[in-house]
Parts: sequence; C-alpha cells; structure tokens
Amino acid sequence: MPVIKNIFLTLYGLLLAGVISAQTGNLDYYLDAGLSSSPLLKDYQNQIRSNYIDSAKIRAGYKPQVTASSTNSYAPVINGWGYDEAITNGKNINAVVGINKTFVSRRNMNAQFETVRLLSQGLQNTARIAEQDLTRTITNQYITTYGDAQQYKFLKETYSLLKQEEDVLKKLTQNNVYRQTDYLTFLVTLLQQELAMKQAHIQLQTDYGTLNYLCGIVDTNISNLEEPVIIVRDFPAPKQSVFFRQYAIDSLSLANRKALVDFSYKPKVSTFGDAGYNSSLIATPYKNFGFNFGFMLSIPIYDGKQRKMEYGKLALQEQTRLNYRDFFNRQYSQQLGQLQQQLNATQEMITQINDQIRYSEGLIKAHTRLLVTGDVKIADLVLAVNNYLAARNLLTQNTISRWQIINQINYWNR
Repeated sequence: MPVIKNIFLTLYGLLLAGVISAQTGNLDYYLDAGLSSSPLLKDYQNQIRSNYIDSAKIRAGYKPQVTASSTNSYAPVINGWGYDEAITNGKNINAVVGINKTFVSRRNMNAQFETVRLLSQGLQNTARIAEQDLTRTITNQYITTYGDAQQYKFLKETYSLLKQEEDVLKKLTQNNVYRQTDYLTFLVTLLQQELAMKQAHIQLQTDYGTLNYLCGIVDTNISNLEEPVIIVRDFPAPKQSVFFRQYAIDSLSLANRKALVDFSYKPKVSTFGDAGYNSSLIATPYKNFGFNFGFMLSIPIYDGKQRKMEYGKLALQEQTRLNYRDFFNRQYSQQLGQLQQQLNATQEMITQINDQIRYSEGLIKAHTRLLVTGDVKIADLVLAVNNYLAARNLLTQNTISRWQIINQINYWNR
C-alpha cells in the first residue's frame, strides 16, 4: 500500500510542477530561417532592384541616342532589262552615324521617375505584408508544435508512472487487497493513456515537419522547443499601418498618372542629325561625304477628347480606391475589436481552468491519503486523475489559443 501512495504522490508532484519547457530551439530561430529562405521575399527585393534599373533607363533614354547604319545596294541592267536607273541610281552606298535627342521638361521627367518610385514603394509595402503573413504563419505553427511537444511530454511521463503502478496493483489484486474489476479499471486507463501518448507523438511529428517545411529547414529529427514569448504590441495609428499604406501609395500613383496624361499633351521637340558617306557612285563619289541635321516639333491639337476619357478612368479608379479603403477601415477596427474580446474571454477561461486544476489536485491528494487505509476505490482515484488530465489538456489548448490570438493581433498592428 505505501508503494501505491508513493507513486501517486510522485504523479501528483509531476502534475503540480507541469512540464518543463525545452531550451534547444526558439521562435526567433525559425522566423529567421523562414524569412531568409523565402523565395517570395527575395522575388520582391529583385523587383525593387529592377525598378532602380528602369529609373536609370528613363534618364538614359533622354540622352543623345547615337546609331550607326549602312545601306548598300546594286541594281544591274542586263541587255536593257532591269530597274529604272533614274530610280535606283544603279547602285547606292550609304554609311552614316546618326544622332537624335528628345527634349522634355524637368517636371515631365520627374513625373516619370515618380512612377517608378511609387511602384517601388508599392512593392516594398507588399513585401512587408508578405513578411507579416509568413511571420504569422510560422508563429502559429511554432505555437501549435510547441503545444504538441508539451502535451506529448506530459502524457509520456504520466504513462511511465502509471506503468510502474500496474505491477504493484496486479500483485495487490492477487492478494485480494483490491478486486479484479479495480485492476481492470486501472488497466483500461493505462491503455487509454498509452494510445493518447502515441497519438500525441504522431501529431507532434506531423506539426514539426510542417514547421520545418514552412521555414525551409530540411530535418526529420524532432528538437526541443522553447516556450514562445509573445506579447501584445502597441497599436499604431491606422494611417501608419502597413495595410493602409498601400491606399496612400495608390492615391499618389493616380495623381502622378494624371500628371503624365497632361504631359502627353504638351508640345514635343526633338532634334536629329547624321554624318557619313552617301553616294550613288555616278559622279565624284569621293566628294559624297557630308552631314545633315534638323528638328521636329509635335503639337497636339485634337484627339477626339481622349484626354477627358483618361480623366474619367482615373476618377473611377480613385472612387474604387476610396471604397476599398473605407471598407477595409471598418473591417480593421472590427477585427481588432473581436480579437481583443477573444483574448479577454480566453484569459478568463484560463483562470477558471486553473481553479479546476487546483480542486482536482486537492482531490487526488485526498485520495492518495486514503490509499494507506484502503478506504478509496481505484475507480474514484482513476476518475480524479482523468479529470485532472482533461483539465490540464484544456489548459494547454487555451494557452495555445491565447498565444495565437495575440499573434493575430500583432499581425494587424504593425
């Protein structure tokens, strides 16, 4: 009988102490691995670098453009048959170097640079949102995996203690201290605990593999995980949120596109010139070196009111932008309000579960005292242990849920 008491007291101490968290892996490690290996984030960075090249190409396009060309032809006339030499000159040799330059105002060029700059800002903002998405996903998976690991540890250690008790209880049953039905009741509990432990290990393997997959880590071994440290960050002003920033960028982009439409209707001036050799080889071909130059002026007069049509399209896009912004603003406030309610409710639930755990611990402690005198049924003690295990499992689930809610709140408030 004292052996039973000692083992259940050990079990009680284990339940009271909880499960010690591991110290060989942490959330930051997996976040760093996931963010550094993400091909999507690298893609956005490359697109932003590509925009810098586009900006340089715009500047280069308005510098003098120099090209070299050569056109050489021969149209023979045989026995009076052939092209008219008055048209073809019989033969023609042309080798020139040409130059042309388009002139635009500084404001026009700046507007084109602004287009590229706003595109880069949009990509940077999209990359930050993608980073937020990946951070939230990895954090949620880490929380889930950590919960699996803690649950498996707890079930494994509890099973080990109950397994030690089986032989002792079997001998006591053979000595008629306890009935056969008491032993079978305990044995069923032991088998249930073993199945629960194996199922928890399978779930841990699955979720840990998913965590490594999300982070780009190739490793099939299960490492211990540290308890995640997740707190609610301070909420920024809505207009400073990464999710609202895109609407501001879109507004600037539409205004810039309107300016580009206006510039497209401004007069355009370009110059051209070339120098080289151009000869039909008919007379004094050695004197046919020369050059020419000129300029072109383009002034829009009438295009069927296309400018007004472009203004109309931009106005519709601005209206669409405002509709999306206002709708998202309402969703944003509602989402954060709901998450805060869920967080408060979960914290209250955790408090109530802790109270239940304390009552269950007291009941187990009272039963272990009665084991000495044989005044407690094994079924009652098993029921008390099962109730405690259920409460601990519920506590683990709500603790994980609380972390995930905080993670979701932090996702929206960057």
